[in-house]
Amino acid sequence: MKKIEAIVRPEKLQEVKTALVSIGATGMTLEDVRGFGRQKGQTSTYRGISYTVEFLTKKRLVLVVPDDQLETTLETISTAAATGSIGDGKIFVSAVDDAIRIRTGEMGDVAL
Repeated sequence: MKKIEAIVRPEKLQEVKTALVSIGATGMTLEDVRGFGRQKGQTSTYRGISYTVEFLTKKRLVLVVPDDQLETTLETISTAAATGSIGDGKIFVSAVDDAIRIRTGEMGDVAL
């Protein structure tokens, strides 16, 4: 099993979620996050005064998928989240040793 953490633009969230559901993703967790990457924030002008927003608002999706669905899921997220502009986000993948469904005690892939 693999854990996928995808940091995406807020305006792309619905598109990413719809794409994941269409490939059979059974669950995901969503968090509001703020941060910066290579773009180092964003400079804006309001009423003639420039200011810098150092931490940009993003959405973080977390989902765990079986190993055989990893490549499809990564491709789906990448395609749905892409705008071609700086700040599109990042995807992190890590190994998951086990999963347990609390209600039934099921373990492994069936717990997903």
